[in-house]
Amino acid sequence: MTQQISIIELSDDEVIKYACTVLEQRLAYRTDPENVTISSPDASRRYLMLKLGEREQEVFAVMFLDNRHRLIKYEELFYGTIDGASVHPREVVKAALRHNAAALIIAHNHPSGVPEPSRADESITRRLKEALAFVDIRVLDHIVVGGTDTTSFAERGLI
Repeated sequence: MTQQISIIELSDDEVIKYACTVLEQRLAYRTDPENVTISSPDASRRYLMLKLGEREQEVFAVMFLDNRHRLIKYEELFYGTIDGASVHPREVVKAALRHNAAALIIAHNHPSGVPEPSRADESITRRLKEALAFVDIRVLDHIVVGGTDTTSFAERGLI
């Protein structure tokens, strides 16, 4: 007989991990390909906030999408310190090609909790967009996560 645990008995971290697991199952391309379209910046923002919002070091991640904007794979590619991470466009292009992505959403967190993009964030976004354009892969958005808040480059007209 299995013992059930009430969600009230779980720590905040355990609840967040459980929520991430449920979201991943719902967004898993191979599990439900008809129901995994990333239809708005809000949908990707909520997912990324759960994945990156509480991280203590900077993490650069990518949501690889097919030509119908269905999630193929979420992958964390680069890790940094509390105030920065080195991002290499070549590695992002290689990963996108490996996943046969048609488009992607790039994201990273600001452990400070302030999701305001820096000049370096804007610069790497331009470099990634240019590098990926050579292999016909679109960058749909760059989302900066700061705790429970986010900034979308697409919504600000920066993509």
